[in-house]
Amino acid sequence: MDLLGEQARDDVLRSGSVAFLCVVAAAALLAWTLTGRVLQPVHDVTDAARRLSAESLGERLRLEGPRDEVAELADTFDEMLDRLQAAFESQRRFVANASHELRTPLAVVRTELDVTLADPDADVEELRRMAGVVRAATERAEQLVSALLLLARTDGLGLAVREPVDLNAVVESAWKAARPEAEDRQLRVSFLTAPAPAVGDPALLERIAGNLLENAVRHNLPGGWIEVRTEGGPEWTLLRVSSSGPVIAPDRVEELFEPFRRGGTDRTARTGTGLGLSIVRAAVAAHEGQVHATAVPGGGLSVAVHLPSAPHGKLA
Repeated sequence: MDLLGEQARDDVLRSGSVAFLCVVAAAALLAWTLTGRVLQPVHDVTDAARRLSAESLGERLRLEGPRDEVAELADTFDEMLDRLQAAFESQRRFVANASHELRTPLAVVRTELDVTLADPDADVEELRRMAGVVRAATERAEQLVSALLLLARTDGLGLAVREPVDLNAVVESAWKAARPEAEDRQLRVSFLTAPAPAVGDPALLERIAGNLLENAVRHNLPGGWIEVRTEGGPEWTLLRVSSSGPVIAPDRVEELFEPFRRGGTDRTARTGTGLGLSIVRAAVAAHEGQVHATAVPGGGLSVAVHLPSAPHGKLA
């Protein structure tokens, strides 16, 4: 009987051990399968991040299935790719447009030089005419390079100087440069000013006012009008420059802040660099202010700039 009992006990232990090992193996296999399925979306996100490059920004996960934390992560990743793709495409357009703008005056210079050098009978008058054309082309290239450098300085960067500034004095100084052209075009100009304290970089603030006034003059109609308004407040100071001009569709006003847009047209316009409002937006953002433009009924544009009138940290 004892032998039979021991044998039965051994059989039970042996069977139990085998069953336990089978259960453990089955549990491990099930856990491995479930873990793989659960973590597969995470692996997809990881693989997509590894494949990411400037040429593959169009890829998206578009994860299907239950809306859990992993799906939320995949959606966030897709949204990030949308922003990155938009930024890369904007950068490509900017570089292409800048290259085109710089190539134009260089092509003019080379053409004038080639034509003049190919003419063995070129006299002093012809040489002076060529020199005038070359000088105008180089001035345009210099203006564009200066505008690009200023845009790079202000876009996404903070202020190196932050001090109290009288916005009315800034506008008056900027108007001195724009007034001769306004008088040539017989524009009617009115200034509606009030105390307008601001805080920021005086040079950049003058560039903001100068670009707005230059745009109002250059994109105006002969005999048109310009209205400049300043108004101070406890927290924000307003600078608004409104002017007559060509009719601009309200849904295209925002495009004017894109680089190389001029008066609702593209970069084929002859005056200006096409970076005026882009620089205004970047400089205003550097001052932690706001800029907004609206189309004037009947033709023209009104641009409103709100700048902090108190030092940083005291704004509500």
